[in-house]
Amino acid sequence: MKNLVISGLLNAFLAVVYISLVALIMSNGDKIFGSGLDTFVAPIIFLLIFVISAAVTGYLIIGRPALLYLDNHKPEARRLFKFTLLFLVLFALVAVGLNFLVS
Repeated sequence: MKNLVISGLLNAFLAVVYISLVALIMSNGDKIFGSGLDTFVAPIIFLLIFVISAAVTGYLIIGRPALLYLDNHKPEARRLFKFTLLFLVLFALVAVGLNFLVS
């Protein structure tokens, strides 16, 4: 049980770190890439980042529970998925709280 809690926390934390890095890159896109992305390439880059983000976060959130489920450890898979979602919700609440404190 403790291992599932730690794994859920780690999965959620890594997802938050990845999401934060993507948000940082996207919010500073003009500084990083310059303002020359007003062409046909800009939507392609955005969609590629979107698809890669879906794959990475899907792997972090659903990857191990899916493997556990397929290995016939269904109760553990459900618990790990629930712990990961719980920690993601907690991280989101902390982010909203920090946003209110900063603004």
